[in-house]
Amino acid sequence: MGNQIKHAPDFSLGRKVTLVTGASRGIGRACALACAAAGSDIVLGLRDVAGSSVLIAELEGMGRKVLPVQLDISRRDEIENSVAAAVKEFGRIDVLVNNVGVAPGDLAELVTEEAIDEILQINIKGTFLMTQTVGRQMIAQKSGRIINISSQAGTVTLRGEAIYCMSKAAINHLSRCLAAEWARHGITVNTVAPTFIWTDGTKPALADQDFHDQTLGHIPLGRIGNTDDVVGAVVFLASPAASLVTGLNLLVDGGWSVA
Repeated sequence: MGNQIKHAPDFSLGRKVTLVTGASRGIGRACALACAAAGSDIVLGLRDVAGSSVLIAELEGMGRKVLPVQLDISRRDEIENSVAAAVKEFGRIDVLVNNVGVAPGDLAELVTEEAIDEILQINIKGTFLMTQTVGRQMIAQKSGRIINISSQAGTVTLRGEAIYCMSKAAINHLSRCLAAEWARHGITVNTVAPTFIWTDGTKPALADQDFHDQTLGHIPLGRIGNTDDVVGAVVFLASPAASLVTGLNLLVDGGWSVA
């Protein structure tokens, strides 16, 4: 007889504290709900705290403690204040889900300096500063899970998205660097890289039948993704089941990157 599994893998986040940036809608909102469903208390990083009462009530209705914090990751003071508030409230941050990103697209020859600055400021600098600030807390507590929401754009080419693709490739490699650097502190760092996902933000583009059909033509599994496809990967990487996984770029792209 071969080796037998004595215990089922543990995908629970019970008694954990998860901070999700950009948590008000789309993938960020879905990540907050999924982590709460797995047992975690939630820190909601929000640009509009007052407008998120429905989400807060939904999370509290699941029996979770919820701390909404004002968080624009382009502002270092809001990053530091939100992390300090989370640590004051819960004593620790076990999981960071970096979800915020912008993607003002244009053909490379038409990209403005303002668009470049916005993408680099938020997607790279903001993500790094958020990770650095939470990382310091995780180093102090000698444990943590960092999950950066990247994109297939960091692996494949997308016409009209050169700067966005560059920023996501940078996040992928930053995650590998931090995975190597912070492993000694008991911290794992991974990325989840979705294809086009049905959200309020993508609906206008995907509603165009030509764009929808062209996009679908790149996906061997034959469908546009939904937020459930993404959050399954996030909960896995945050859970004890992924305790030996770090430096991974987990593509949730229906096979786009290998087609």
